[in-house]
Amino acid sequence: MPLLPPFLKKGDKIAITCPAKKLPKDIEPALQILESWGLEVIRGNTLTGAHHQFAGTDAERGAEMQQFLDDPEIKAVIAGRGGYGCMRIIDGIDFSKFCAQPKWVVGFSDITVFLSHILAKYDIASLHAQMPYTFDDSTPEALESLRKALFGEPLHYAYHAERPGRSGQAAGVLAGGNLTLLAMMTGSASEMDFDGKILFIEDVGEHEYSIDRMLRMLDRAGKLKNLQGLLVGAFNEIEPESIPFGQEADELIAEIVSKYDFPVCYGFPCGHISDNRALFVGKEVYLNVHEQQITLTLI
Repeated sequence: MPLLPPFLKKGDKIAITCPAKKLPKDIEPALQILESWGLEVIRGNTLTGAHHQFAGTDAERGAEMQQFLDDPEIKAVIAGRGGYGCMRIIDGIDFSKFCAQPKWVVGFSDITVFLSHILAKYDIASLHAQMPYTFDDSTPEALESLRKALFGEPLHYAYHAERPGRSGQAAGVLAGGNLTLLAMMTGSASEMDFDGKILFIEDVGEHEYSIDRMLRMLDRAGKLKNLQGLLVGAFNEIEPESIPFGQEADELIAEIVSKYDFPVCYGFPCGHISDNRALFVGKEVYLNVHEQQITLTLI
């Protein structure tokens, strides 16, 4: 079972850094929300950094992430935003001090690189959740799920899906994140082992054919056959093509996993949407899918 870093308590220090793309707006209101939870927020230089698309050079972003991972007073490192850039710095990070004193690493989208790497190499859990950049568009429920997750309060999700899933029950360690990044890390040191796991996937701005290609690649690599369950999150901002692909994301996913018998649910509230609920990468969960009624309990 993966190691869970200590949950936060009021008065703890947390650090905000941008390991990928630069911020196009001020996130101070979001940081004040974190402070209202009783946390001391340390603001990284990358919050105002800029180097082309990135929040500073690779060296600057990597050094700041290293600083916060190494600092024993910092109890969580939250990415200010995603974008692209984590894969450019991940191999330069020394995780030895982090492993000796684990802390929560939080984010989604491009931050999937860190979440996957930490689970794959060090068997330590992390948190897939809203980032300060997305706070102002977030539902209250998604923000509250982040707070509860950070402080170790119970999390239980229940919703009615528009598309019926494949009914069943499953218990297992949760793994996953952004589909593009999961696919791009296949074959690398950061590749998650999906065997026996409950997988969640989401993506944004990808054509249906690209989603189909990435999932078929993962399936051909044997990454899907031994899942305990599959949570399909948001696949949004899909641009229409001049010649339609013929299947929406949920439909092509259903086709690809039709040969397996694990439970599958659609429309799970995670991804590049306002209702992006917190999910632990590396923590055991219990999934119950009954057609369109889905519950997920973090054990």
